Amino acid sequence: MTPAETVLAFHRAAELRDGSAFGLVAEDLVQHAAGPQGREGLRRTAATLDHDLDRPTVTIHRVVAQDDLVVVHLTMHGRHVASTMPLLADLTPTGNAVAWDFIHIWRVADGSIVEHWACRDDVGLLAQVGGWPR
Repeated sequence: MTPAETVLAFHRAAELRDGSAFGLVAEDLVQHAAGPQGREGLRRTAATLDHDLDRPTVTIHRVVAQDDLVVVHLTMHGRHVASTMPLLADLTPTGNAVAWDFIHIWRVADGSIVEHWACRDDVGLLAQVGGWPR
């Protein structure tokens, strides 16, 4: 698979809650974005998102690939039902539908995702659940 195919296969399987998604992630994934390190750290982050945002879905807007890097612009759609992630700490769950925008950058080596960076619209999410302005 190309790096873009690997990343898209990860996203498809993750949205289906198919554990095989994490077989595409290196055990020692370097997480440059917020969150714990490694494959298991990414798995825990996904589980927290799943919990707090009530099994969110993802709309991928664009994918740009160059060499071993893959950039994915997406919106995560969910419903705010819990506040266990640090960003939402101390906020009472609203039940509100939310749309959270991301730009992910993934680096793929030897068929595995080995590094991850992210830019997230945290202020946009917080505004939707009454957390901005504080």
